[in-house]
Amino acid sequence: MSSAPPPAPARLEVIAAEGIGEITEGTDLCALVAALPGLTDGDVVVLTSKVVSKAEGRVVPGERADVVAAETVRPVARRGDTAIVENHLGLVMAAAGVDASNVDPGLLVLLPRDPDASARAIRRAVLAATGRNVAVLVTDTAGRAWREGQTDIAIGAAGLDPLTSFAGAHDHHGNPLVVTAPAVADELAASADLVAGKIDGRPVVVVRGFAARVRPPGDDGPGARSLVRPRRHDMFGLGAREAVVAAVRAVEGASFGAPARQQELVEALAGCGWHAASSGADVTVDGETGEVTLARVVAFAHGWDEAPGPATAGRLLLRPR
Repeated sequence: MSSAPPPAPARLEVIAAEGIGEITEGTDLCALVAALPGLTDGDVVVLTSKVVSKAEGRVVPGERADVVAAETVRPVARRGDTAIVENHLGLVMAAAGVDASNVDPGLLVLLPRDPDASARAIRRAVLAATGRNVAVLVTDTAGRAWREGQTDIAIGAAGLDPLTSFAGAHDHHGNPLVVTAPAVADELAASADLVAGKIDGRPVVVVRGFAARVRPPGDDGPGARSLVRPRRHDMFGLGAREAVVAAVRAVEGASFGAPARQQELVEALAGCGWHAASSGADVTVDGETGEVTLARVVAFAHGWDEAPGPATAGRLLLRPR
């Protein structure tokens, strides 16, 4: 049985650092953080990705559409001028996380190349310079499925577990906690944004009171990359109309997840008006040629493909992919 995580703190302090000033390429963020007054063991230092990117020289000229395309690994959904894509960090974000705010006109800010590595470097530099064992988060703003507005999330982390699993623990009524896993790095990022603000010039925040979750020196943890959900487990890995096109083209199979249960596929096919039935471990579909062709689309979206072998007119034999 998994051991329960440390109890949640009854109190947190969220303190924005004042007077940081403009960050430019070559700014020594490690020295800047180490010089924060009153820094103590167990603090969580939160930096916006914007200042990390600026210090690391991730500000580029160019047309926004071209830069977004260069940062895109996979389109997820597009509605009008808004494009939700997966970027090189595995993050699914609007415009690949490319930002045109707080820079001169004509310039764009890219996300750090490796936010986890940036967080680790700052954490180690603070320990070397001050002897203080802190955790470090690098954050960015993202939207959320099903919800209006945006919140800050952790895209880089060092010195704490970004996600706390309660698997194996029980609530006060004795009920087992099976899927409860707070993304504490994201929660800390959102709390820091409340005092950093978007236009207030306070990109560095210290969260105090979370020391029980800060890892010992030399143990940086799995990083924020561990919060990226694998595509095969993402139930919303494509937009609604993008999923239709992917199924018709029989591409992006990983976005549809693991094969559906046999009965689930039979019910989906029957719901579309086709005669579908279980046949051992397979599923058969009977109908006109055009109907069978369309049934392949539904089957693909459920993780099933046509079984190898000679085709039979008006009949489709399906097996899990």
